[in-house]
Amino acid sequence: MNEACALPAWMRSLIETAAVNCKLTDSRRLTGANLYWDHPSAIIDVAIEGSGEQVIREWGRAARDLLAAVAYEDEKTCHRQFVGGASLLISTPIDVLYSMCELNEVAWSSALHACGMGDAPDPGEVIPRLTRLFDEERNPPLLNLQAAAHDHGVPFLWDDDEVSLGFGKTSRSWPPDGLPSPEEIDWSSVKSIPVALVTGTNGKSTTVRMAAAIMGAAGFNAGLTSTDFIRVGERLIDKGDYSGTGGARTLLRQPDVEMAVLEVARGGLLRRGLGVEHANAAVVTNVAADHLGEYGINTVSELIEAKFIVRRALGSNAPLILNADDAGVVAFGRTLDKRIAWFSLDPENATVKKAMADGGTACYLEDGWLLAAEGESKRQVVRVNDIPASLEGIVRHNISNALAAMSVAVVLGIGDQAIREGLSIFRGDESDNPGRGNWFEQQVDNGTIRILVDFAHNEHGMAALAETVRQVPAERIILLMGQAGDRLDKDICDLVNTACSMKPDRLLVAELPGYERGRQPFEVPKLIQREAIRAGIPEVAIELFPGPREATALALKNARAGDLIVLLALTQREEALALVHKYIDEVEQHG
Repeated sequence: MNEACALPAWMRSLIETAAVNCKLTDSRRLTGANLYWDHPSAIIDVAIEGSGEQVIREWGRAARDLLAAVAYEDEKTCHRQFVGGASLLISTPIDVLYSMCELNEVAWSSALHACGMGDAPDPGEVIPRLTRLFDEERNPPLLNLQAAAHDHGVPFLWDDDEVSLGFGKTSRSWPPDGLPSPEEIDWSSVKSIPVALVTGTNGKSTTVRMAAAIMGAAGFNAGLTSTDFIRVGERLIDKGDYSGTGGARTLLRQPDVEMAVLEVARGGLLRRGLGVEHANAAVVTNVAADHLGEYGINTVSELIEAKFIVRRALGSNAPLILNADDAGVVAFGRTLDKRIAWFSLDPENATVKKAMADGGTACYLEDGWLLAAEGESKRQVVRVNDIPASLEGIVRHNISNALAAMSVAVVLGIGDQAIREGLSIFRGDESDNPGRGNWFEQQVDNGTIRILVDFAHNEHGMAALAETVRQVPAERIILLMGQAGDRLDKDICDLVNTACSMKPDRLLVAELPGYERGRQPFEVPKLIQREAIRAGIPEVAIELFPGPREATALALKNARAGDLIVLLALTQREEALALVHKYIDEVEQHG
């Protein structure tokens, strides 16, 4: 466009504003290092239809003006645009996170008004209110203790109820309103313990539990967090999903934990950031499509970057342990200036071979053995057939998980004997690993009925499960599956198509009560049914159920010799396992 035809600035602004429809969708605290930077932050997620450049620009201007007004002008802003919206962040000291969230929301309201959307916040009301909020929340002793902990290299954990120094038996805690001064602390008495982080799309829980078993075999009272529980040694602290920041803090404050491995899930990373500031190792098991569309993560490449947040907890020489068989993980890992230890199911993996040639560290599978290599030196550590969770090599994804856990042990300096013992005592059953690869075999008059209870809930996990199922002899395959309603239709259809590669003779589709996530009753089961029919499963072989419990009961009632019953227990897992045990008991009692 030449100058004669150019629109005046006011008209360009009007056109741009008219093309935008904006809405605040979430406001929250990022209490640790996160996708964007290492700073705790106030973050808002906004939906934007049309061009968002002007409203984001106005938000930045308003945020800087408000920060100056409340005397926090040194804090920084950043933003990330994605398809359909943006995330807008303001860095903040940890003692005023709630107030900074309020300031961020006011900045957004100001930006909307500047773009012709909504009323202007009244400065005469807003500035005094924000000033009062910051004054009430400010906690200088908290910041002083945080700074002193960093200066002394001592772990520091904080939340609304508790502030602590050190991990495990040396940990000391205080209420946020009763903190000591740094001069009152005997800094030599508070110490750290070895900590490993494990993230990825699939295999996190199993890897964490295998690693904890190895640590226990090495003589440490090992603590773990997972999506199912927090545990130290054999002591169960609590049940539930503790794969976020709260679980990390709870575990590391336990007085009997000597070494810890933490499951770190995508949701916690994006919702709150990292739960610890420092770790001795971090694992990325793999990254595949799952939960796309949440928190502005719309593609696998964006999800990879989110999973790699764990690297921010690593010091300059602490290793990042990566799956050399995952192309996306390898590609992103190569962009980082980090020490990397690789693991692979393939001894000829090019990434592993190059790492060894460069004097690096790798663990891999070769000729039925898990090997550890440092440079050109390699040693056999444990036979696959001595790892019960691998089912003598049939369950390949558990071999990969074992390699990841073994890599953690190697980089933490745990010896080979403990690795062998830990992986051999980890049975992978419902006690060690509830709902993940739990196998049952029951002899009946004419043969064997095999039952597999698993958690495969995305295409990547289902593909690994299907690979296992295809290696198990069966006259009939009965598959029970369902899915939560917060998945995209495409993701559900991809899951179904992968599941149908098992060629189930019967497909039992269960509604997941309480997990409809905004969908109509039976909307997801009907979608699964339609896609399964398109994938070649006869309609007469598909049956819908109100829940997994009812589907499990029918599958067991109609079981016969030669059956392989695959129960994907995404919900009501304890009920499903109880039904399996009841069935086995009845068969053994009555023949």
